[in-house]
Amino acid sequence: MTKTAGNSVVKIDTTGILYKELNARLREIASDSVEKVELYNVCGQRYIGTDLNRPIQIDIYGTPGNDLGAFMNGPKIVVHGNAQDGCGNTMNEGEIIVHGHAGDVLGLSARGGKIFVRDYVGYRAGIHMKEYKEKKPTLVIGGTAQDFAGEYMAGGVLVLLGLNLAEGEKHKAKYIGTGMHGGVIYLRGEVEKYQLGPEVGVAELDEKDNQVLRTLVGEFAGHFGYPADKILNHKFMKLYPRFLRPYGRLYAY
Repeated sequence: MTKTAGNSVVKIDTTGILYKELNARLREIASDSVEKVELYNVCGQRYIGTDLNRPIQIDIYGTPGNDLGAFMNGPKIVVHGNAQDGCGNTMNEGEIIVHGHAGDVLGLSARGGKIFVRDYVGYRAGIHMKEYKEKKPTLVIGGTAQDFAGEYMAGGVLVLLGLNLAEGEKHKAKYIGTGMHGGVIYLRGEVEKYQLGPEVGVAELDEKDNQVLRTLVGEFAGHFGYPADKILNHKFMKLYPRFLRPYGRLYAY
């Protein structure tokens, strides 16, 4: 472990370090006055950034394991590579930026914070995201998602930009928004009606929607070096929940 600039940056070679030891070190470092941690040679260590509760930046070089940033409450994590499953699980505050693709259940039950993924993601992205008062989790995905994106969404914002699709190519995910009863999905491009959950409605964007997109796409473009205007100069669909309790009758007597 090396320290530079008056302990403002800590560099750790994680080769051979088990996840429990690594996360114990991160908690110790976060309790100090360190502003930034750089982790090198990361290879599958789980729970990096879990339960940290101050605005420290963690740069990861390699591939972190499952549940990156789980229950996170303030840090900023930048992954210079790909992320695995459960990234941002139940995160409360902070930011995760992935310069690659991510696995399944991205943002599972997130209740705040932002996650930006440059490329595509796996299944069930944004499942059971929720929001409360000023807390509103946000996922912005540069590519496409697999089936069940936005499943059981209870709040928050999910943006699918489809930048990996050819001109005229449609998203392939099915069951988008199944069980959705809160929040909103903005989808750049097109899908067929059969690809949407029965609880999902489709609407044109209003000025409020456009403002949300301008802000989020601007942030995405800033992170990954894309031209925001070119991304926005394309048709978007707004997907919203048609019912607040889509399965309420199943449990009513």
